[in-house]
Amino acid sequence: MRSDPAEYELVVPGSLQAVVSLLETQPGEWLPIAGGTDIMVQYAAGKLGARKLVSLWNLPELRRIEASPGEVSIGAGCTYTEVQEHEVVAREFPLLVSAARWTGGIANQNRGTLGGNIVNASPAADSLPALLVYEAELVLVSARGERRVRYVDFHSGYKTTLLAPGELIRAVCLARRFRGYVSYARKVGARRAQAIAKVAMAALGRMASGVVEDVRMAVGSVAPVPLRLWETERCVRGQVNDAALVSHARQAAVQEIRPIDDIRSMASYRSAVVANLVAEFLFRLRRERGSPESEVLVRWNQRPAEEAARDIEACCGSSAWARELALRRPFPTEASLRAAADEIWNHLGRDDWMEAFSKHPRIGEKKSSPAASAQSRAWSAEEQQDAGAAGEELVRALRDANQEYEARFGRVFIVCATGKSASEILEILRRRLRNDDGTELRQAAEEQRKITEVRLQKWLWG
Repeated sequence: MRSDPAEYELVVPGSLQAVVSLLETQPGEWLPIAGGTDIMVQYAAGKLGARKLVSLWNLPELRRIEASPGEVSIGAGCTYTEVQEHEVVAREFPLLVSAARWTGGIANQNRGTLGGNIVNASPAADSLPALLVYEAELVLVSARGERRVRYVDFHSGYKTTLLAPGELIRAVCLARRFRGYVSYARKVGARRAQAIAKVAMAALGRMASGVVEDVRMAVGSVAPVPLRLWETERCVRGQVNDAALVSHARQAAVQEIRPIDDIRSMASYRSAVVANLVAEFLFRLRRERGSPESEVLVRWNQRPAEEAARDIEACCGSSAWARELALRRPFPTEASLRAAADEIWNHLGRDDWMEAFSKHPRIGEKKSSPAASAQSRAWSAEEQQDAGAAGEELVRALRDANQEYEARFGRVFIVCATGKSASEILEILRRRLRNDDGTELRQAAEEQRKITEVRLQKWLWG
């Protein structure tokens, strides 16, 4: 049921001093709103409890971005678009800019504000992991004056903060001391933007002579508050960035988080994703700082062709693909291997594609083809773990749709299931049932290419 506008009062004082004075003289009566992107969702659904609203929109005191030699101060009322477009922020704080690009669509980015994202206090908010790794500080203001707090201390619990009655965020301050760090940001969700993150991660790292000198990692959607991975950082800092360290870091990260099952994902899936993202960040840190390529690739380049083909076949499932890839060795870099893998796959014939398809289990089922290798079966189970946790009704719907697909096209349905829920996969399956055979074959081949890309990463980096 929609809200009745006659039940609400909105005032626009026009200055920050007028706003904090109003909040001080009438404590607890007024709800401050900035861009209103979250408030309007509640209002449209008839769930906005506050009846008296005070606008912070376009207050000049909250819309400034100021760069001094030591720090950048971003007004809490600055929009995501303004964050993206500021020269110093874009150059020195790329993690925050990436998060701003992920937050909703263009309309939301033009209206939503950084301060609003913080105060809304959702553990899934896109910008918050970036603020944690940049060790942001917040300037809080009220009629009583200003105070400065560390952002890492700001969230006291789920949807609760250190804001005192009548207090607002005036600015977000970022120290200009992260030049030379490798930046890493990932959002895992149904879509990159206009979707709430299942897991989000931001990280910074610096290496010298193969040793991790400094590292900062933060994640969202895996605890009641956005989380800095302090213990994982401690186990990594000062250590040689090798396969053993990556394995240790994965385990440490899973121990630190507190994920839950909800409508977007399962706790087990979130744990697996966090472990994978931590590993991916450490691999990137190693590659971007001139460390050797994957040890697996180095060894694989030296193996006899027949053994090499057998080793890599599980990544794709096509024996012709694996043989041709093995014959093209040596590959000096991971990038050159990936490029060759795509080229060979795209030039294979229908029979070779069908061989690869046949190695996959049906979506939602655990039983793989007897022709699939043990490694392929393990990867399939991992890729489909979110879909495999679906309820009984959804499992039945997937089974029925799978049977309809196989009756029509004569092969198992192929989709890159990594990061997708059972309901998302079912929607994709039903949509692709409308394809003609040629279109669907090409679509399935592209999905298999994506699966191969994911598996090559796992194969190369464990």
